[in-house]
Amino acid sequence: MKKILFILSMACSMTFVACQKSDFEESYADPSKISVTTVEKQFTGFLGSNKSYVLPDYWNYFVVLRTTLNHYTQAVGWENSPNQYIPGAAGISDRWTNFYNFLAQYREFEKVYAKATSTEQTDKRIYKIASTIYFYDHTQKVVDLHGDIPFSMAGLLSVNGGDYGKSFAKYDTAEGVYTKMLDDLKGFSDELSTLTVKSGILAGFKTQDFVNKGDIALWTKYCNSLRLRMLARVSASTTFQARATAEIKEILGNPTKYPLISTNADNVQINVFDLNTELNSKGFRSGIEDSNGNLASKAMIDNMVSNSDPRLKVMFETGENAKGVYKGLDPLAASAVQSATVADGTLSLYNRSTFSRNQFFPGLLINAAEVNFLVAEFQLKNGNAALAKTAYENGIKLSIEAYFKFRTLSNDNTVPLATTATAAEIQAYLNSNGVSWDKALTDANKLRLIATQKWIHYSILQPHESWAELRRLDYPQLSFQTDNSNVQKQPPFRWVYPSSESVYNTENYNAVKAKDNLTTKLFWDVN
Repeated sequence: MKKILFILSMACSMTFVACQKSDFEESYADPSKISVTTVEKQFTGFLGSNKSYVLPDYWNYFVVLRTTLNHYTQAVGWENSPNQYIPGAAGISDRWTNFYNFLAQYREFEKVYAKATSTEQTDKRIYKIASTIYFYDHTQKVVDLHGDIPFSMAGLLSVNGGDYGKSFAKYDTAEGVYTKMLDDLKGFSDELSTLTVKSGILAGFKTQDFVNKGDIALWTKYCNSLRLRMLARVSASTTFQARATAEIKEILGNPTKYPLISTNADNVQINVFDLNTELNSKGFRSGIEDSNGNLASKAMIDNMVSNSDPRLKVMFETGENAKGVYKGLDPLAASAVQSATVADGTLSLYNRSTFSRNQFFPGLLINAAEVNFLVAEFQLKNGNAALAKTAYENGIKLSIEAYFKFRTLSNDNTVPLATTATAAEIQAYLNSNGVSWDKALTDANKLRLIATQKWIHYSILQPHESWAELRRLDYPQLSFQTDNSNVQKQPPFRWVYPSSESVYNTENYNAVKAKDNLTTKLFWDVN
């Protein structure tokens, strides 16, 4: 924790001259490197402080995701190895430190905003709302990795005037963090439905906001869609069950007041426009291709091939010796068989021109396909089978459209551009045995369909959401090789805390020490 506090003090307390290296840095200055900040500058610097965990980046994909979430979800294939279900210390530590630097930047924004006059606070209210929505999106991910986290009292070193003694943060319960976020997001939803922003303020907001380009309507949809995601996540918890049902009904019952992301044009993402700025996806290539991190998994390939999934040709490419046959790596195969299969060039890869070599790949936050699958699940569980089917099929169509759109953004042609899926191909897919919403299916099997489509859609692009939903729904049911070399024989239910917490934040860590293992389920994981 002292190490983190030192990093945060460097980020929040020291004074530097303004950067002048590029147009990006002039427009989107890091607030830790300027001597005088403003609400606007702090907002944009805050957005940029975790860009490497939104835009596809080498460190995130290679160090953090390659051996953890991408394996736990079988989004990729990999060769089994001893201790493979233990999250790496480097990945855990870096992910944790990055989040708390991000949180510290948010606290700095709050500090700057609080010092503004009441008139300025009113005029610039949109900055406060937008920054908090974005902050909660990423806070949810960290809670879903670890459970209880330092939150309400964390990131306050600068606010506390550099007093380390006051800045060691207690852990908030995961339920408490979710309650705070849901309460605030509900308030923002209501506020955004009537909020007006002065034209001059809006012009500045459009310049500073590189997530939604100052589009208030899109921030409103982001807020409501994030609420939907969080409410769905906690919907089986006895603490939140009634609330989740009531609030999702309210959202779906009043689309004028609570609009959701419903088309791919509305997808909330950080787009790449200029490779000469810091907003790019250049690190995607080595992050996923190094050490065979882009191998296809047998579970995903088998599902997509058996149902003639139109996304297959744009999501994957066949191996150089595969003679056009799609093949994924079997996680249950013997080590010698796995090694030989990896070496023989028959395994499929994630399409390099769509994904890893696409330097314009956007940083995904929340999208229309995901929202439709969440709606489908809610309608199914509340007895509205027809509405559930419509949302389910819309989700599939939107997912297909999105993946072909990703390919058109690419500046690479290692794999030739595939022909866009036709309406006939899509309909045939919807009618296939493993996809069709048959009236004869039980609700459990319909939920399995929704969960499977969500899993395919998330793939390697939204691994945090994919792993959380797999733990919550237990679908699709994936098989893993038992690791007899370690007490952790199957994928974990959560990540442990970085070792720095027990060393430096000892007193607060001890309060959650009993939960700090790989087998304690999150409160929303009740299956």
